[in-house]
Amino acid sequence: MLEGIRVIELGNFITGPLAAMMLADLGAEVIKVERPEGDPFRRAFGADYGPAFTAYNRNKKSVVLDTSKPEDKAALAALVASADVLIDNFRPSALDRLGLGEPALREKHPRLVHCSITGFGNAGPYQNRPAFDGVGQAISGIASFLVDPQRPEAFGPTIADNATGMYAAYAVMGALIERNRTGRGRRLEVNMLESSMAFIQDGFTTYTASGILGGRLTRIARSQAFTFRCADGKLIGTHLSTGQKFWGELAKAAGAPELIDDARFLTHQNRVANYEALREILREKFLAKPRSEWLAILDSHDVPVAPVHTVADALEDPQVAALGTVLEMTHPARGAVRAIQCPVLSDGERPVTSPAPPPDLGEHTHSVLAELGIHRETR
Repeated sequence: MLEGIRVIELGNFITGPLAAMMLADLGAEVIKVERPEGDPFRRAFGADYGPAFTAYNRNKKSVVLDTSKPEDKAALAALVASADVLIDNFRPSALDRLGLGEPALREKHPRLVHCSITGFGNAGPYQNRPAFDGVGQAISGIASFLVDPQRPEAFGPTIADNATGMYAAYAVMGALIERNRTGRGRRLEVNMLESSMAFIQDGFTTYTASGILGGRLTRIARSQAFTFRCADGKLIGTHLSTGQKFWGELAKAAGAPELIDDARFLTHQNRVANYEALREILREKFLAKPRSEWLAILDSHDVPVAPVHTVADALEDPQVAALGTVLEMTHPARGAVRAIQCPVLSDGERPVTSPAPPPDLGEHTHSVLAELGIHRETR
C-alpha cells in the first residue's frame, strides 16, 4: 500500500518506532537512524537485540550516525532530503540542534510530512518534561481506571505509548493522502497526553455528560464484563454488553434462569447498579465446573466468552493458528525471530508478504548511504 514511500525514523523506545513500523507493515521503506549506542530498547533485557526492541522494529533498515560529527550531520540532512516522511520522538528543540527545525524543513523540503511526537506537546508548562508510558497513563486518567487507590501499584502493558504511536501513524497517512492532492507536506504534532486521553473517549464523555467520575469498575459494570475462576482453577472471561439476549442466555447457561426475573437484574441499568451482587452470585456458579465445560456450555448458548489466556496460551490457540497471526522471521545473524503479524489483510493477504526481521545496529549504514553517493565503511 505504501510502496515507494520513504520514512526516516529518529525514534527510540515505542512511540516513534511503533508509528514507523506500522507504516513499514504497509510497505513503506523505513530507515531507522540510530546513535552509535543504538536505540536504548535494544538493551532493555540486557542483550543488544532484546525482545522490547524486536517488537517495534521489523521491516526497517538501521543506519548509525554520530551527529556530533559534521559529516554524519550532513548525511542525516541528505537522508531527510530523500524522504517522504520524517518521524521523531525527541523533546521539543532537539531537531533544531540537528539543523532540522521546522522553519528549515518547511523551506528546504515543502513536500515532507514531518511527524513530531512528544510527551506533552509544544506549549504549556509541561512541554519540556520527559514522558514515558507510566507518566502518560497517570496524567491522562488511564491509570485511574486501573489502579486500586487503596493499594496503588503500576502494572500491565504499555497503553499510552501504543496509543500515541498509532495516532501518529494515522496522522502521517492522512497527510500523505492530502499531499497527493496539494503537493505539499505537513508538520504533524502528536503528544502522549492528548493521545492517551483520546484513547479513552468514553471515560471523559461519561463524566462531562453525566457527571460520573469513573473508576476501576465503572466501564466493566456498564459493559457487564466478568472474569471467573472455574473448578479447575482456570479463568474464563465473558462480556455481555447492553442487550438482554446475552444476559438471558448466560443466566440459563449458569443454571440460574430465575435471575432473569430478579428485580435486581431485570434491566441493563439494574444489572449495572447491582453489578457486584450479580458478580458474586455468578462467581459461585462458575466454581462448579471446569473451564472446558463452561466454554462448551456458554458457546452453545451463543454467549460471548473466552478463556483468559497467558501470552503463551494465546500463541497456541487454534484460532490464532487458523489466522496465521504468529509471524516467523529469520535474521541472517540472529536466527529466528517470532512476532505478531500486522493485523490488517489486503485482499486476503498481509500488506507485506515477506516481512524483514528487525535490523542489527547499523546493519544498513553502508548500503543506504551509498545510494546517496556517501561512501563509508560499514559500522
